[in-house]
Amino acid sequence: MISRFIKIDWFFRPGFRQGAFWAILIVFFSSLCDVLMRYLGENLHFTEIIFFRFFFSFLTITPLLLSQGIRDLRTTRLNLHIFRALFGVGAFFADCYAVQIMALNEYTVFVSCQPLFFLPLAFFFLREKVIRVQLEATIIGFLGMLFIQQAGPDVLKIAALVPMSGAILFALLDLLTKKMVDTESSYSLLFYFSFGTTLLALIPTLFFWQTPTLHEFGLLILLGIGANLVQFCLIKSFAATEASALMPFRYVYFIFSIIFGYAFFSEIPTYVTLIGALFIFIGTFFMSYKKV
Repeated sequence: MISRFIKIDWFFRPGFRQGAFWAILIVFFSSLCDVLMRYLGENLHFTEIIFFRFFFSFLTITPLLLSQGIRDLRTTRLNLHIFRALFGVGAFFADCYAVQIMALNEYTVFVSCQPLFFLPLAFFFLREKVIRVQLEATIIGFLGMLFIQQAGPDVLKIAALVPMSGAILFALLDLLTKKMVDTESSYSLLFYFSFGTTLLALIPTLFFWQTPTLHEFGLLILLGIGANLVQFCLIKSFAATEASALMPFRYVYFIFSIIFGYAFFSEIPTYVTLIGALFIFIGTFFMSYKKV
């Protein structure tokens, strides 16, 4: 299977392997953004961090989009773009706040429940067939999450509701993206999302404004670029294959959070965490092997 995956012809043809490539990049860039948000959160309010994430995302992507011509920005689904912006602001507010109050690997345990919410949504609203192997891979990965939490009272703690709420909103955001990717250009999806989220995030930011330092501005620009990369990879992955087939790859998010949590914040995972990560890897690899 590995030798088949290494051949690069899959990269130029829509399909599962191409979608899997972009799906892994999604969680990689998302993890890097989490690191930046955690670091920036030491001095800035989370609402301001998210505003600048969207603002610099808008600034860095607009020149590229305008160079392609206004024609690619035309849309007949403005209402769906508005809903994408609303879901995006809510999801990222929850995301940034959770990153600041939890260890990266703990936060990822809860936010990675997203596939459990997305699979039924994809079945009912996108009419996508959820095959048995996708359910098995998702369940195996989720068992890894439960093992990490050891099914104790921590599972029910109030703080966990924040990233889980974000997971639901991210699932809805992915659902809309998949629904629109066949009729909207990548440029219009990127433009209207960055523009709409910037406007919506500005309102609460005014109540918590603190002028960032020059160093913080630099990191916020990187955060905006990272946000564009996440959205670009998301659009490319959904254009390549069915969204439900890619959901188990979101569990790889947890593996990146272990690596970055240790590298940047000296968060050392316990043996329970590592065993749970093994479940996650097995689930994703199992699904990949069957699908490829």
